[in-house]
Amino acid sequence: MAEPRWSIKGPHVVNCNCAYGCPCQFNALPTYRMCVALAAWKIEAGHFGATRLDGLCAVNIWAWPGAVHEGDGSMLSVIDIRADAAQRKALAAILQGEEAEPGAVMLQIYRSMCAVYHEPQFEPIAFEIDVEGRTARLEVPGLIETVVEPIRNPVTGALHRARIDLPMGKEYHLSEVASGSTKAGGPVPLRFADRHAHLVYNTITSAGPLAA
Repeated sequence: MAEPRWSIKGPHVVNCNCAYGCPCQFNALPTYRMCVALAAWKIEAGHFGATRLDGLCAVNIWAWPGAVHEGDGSMLSVIDIRADAAQRKALAAILQGEEAEPGAVMLQIYRSMCAVYHEPQFEPIAFEIDVEGRTARLEVPGLIETVVEPIRNPVTGALHRARIDLPMGKEYHLSEVASGSTKAGGPVPLRFADRHAHLVYNTITSAGPLAA
């Protein structure tokens, strides 16, 4: 099989406005009817064609008035300010799922469900993530703040651990579930606390996600 047109390997986190578990993972409607979400990647190794993307970070923000498959969404990509011109162009393409096999990967699917794509912003991105520990912290000064922590037992406060296993997933095959809070300004504002988050270590390609 030919090498995928693009791939990004490393950890990423998603935080959305749904209850823990996120109904979308199970082909159900969003908890609160609308769907808004953020995803952040720390790219350990990646490429778009011949352009290398190693060591960069990237963020997507999406908002839909209803379920994702009903469309009419809007999205914003935030790209690591350290990226050079070629890398900026490459990451903007990947974050929109360009040159991906239709229906094979979340990035292409989500972009196809968005009527509005805001021009990417190039910003300093501070992003730390521990998939096994179920923690993450993302900050884009003046634009985004996300904190992810393990879910806790509401009675005892003990740390809780749950996973989602999706053998045919379009984003991942196995994720750690956590609790996340996000505040984001800009053209696609988000604000929610103690909602679903999942953390993943894998490789996402233009042909679909691979295992770690």
